[in-house]
Amino acid sequence: MNYFTVLITLLRDRENFVEEIHHKARLKTKITALLVSSSIFLAIYGGIIGAFASPLQVLASAIKLPALYLITLIICLPTLYFFNAFFGSKQSIGQNLALLLTAISITAVLLFSFAPVTLFFLITIRNYQFFILLNVIIFALTGFIGISYLYQIMRPESEQLETALSAPVADNVEGDFVVVDADQKLSKKSNKGLDSAAKTRTNILRFWLGLYAFVGCQLAWTLRPFFGAPGQAFELFRPREGNFYLSVIQSLLEILMN
Repeated sequence: MNYFTVLITLLRDRENFVEEIHHKARLKTKITALLVSSSIFLAIYGGIIGAFASPLQVLASAIKLPALYLITLIICLPTLYFFNAFFGSKQSIGQNLALLLTAISITAVLLFSFAPVTLFFLITIRNYQFFILLNVIIFALTGFIGISYLYQIMRPESEQLETALSAPVADNVEGDFVVVDADQKLSKKSNKGLDSAAKTRTNILRFWLGLYAFVGCQLAWTLRPFFGAPGQAFELFRPREGNFYLSVIQSLLEILMN
């Protein structure tokens, strides 16, 4: 099995790829391929950011970065699945997993695309705080794109249908008579509002995306270091103190004051 062929298919034809997931077409194949290919891309980028410190940090970061995304997924997946199931979703947990892996895979590919840029600054600018902030921006940008895509593909079908039907209905005009597409009018009227369950699932999805981002940030802080501090001995993990957000503010202040 060529795992990267599945990933390329996702990148080239995302709409059809997601449609196949909704119909459970080759679901296990997709899950396996996306899991393997995204882990490889994340491991490569993790190795690059770990190269700021030492070879041991390269190895550790290459393992920890894929682990960060996958552990976050494992922690948050049950919440999404069971809440959606309770409010009427018919998707299986395998379909939920496949959809989440599509977003992670897109994020991984985008991170990999930034690898030459990160490597360039790693070689030319040996400033620890700048390198951290650069990667915070890269991770934030790629993560936002991944989460936005996930929101688009996981919205309840009734909301997507309402969006499609909200466009003005184009009536055909023949002479002095207006010919109205009766089926289109009836369909628009019958699907005018979302049912309460679909609205609830949409709100759950929005809440879950915020939870996913929050868990990911805190887990990244727990698994640190990913970069390794210059002049310090290699550490696989650091003591759990402070938090991710204070660290970013501190790095920004140090750059501004210097």
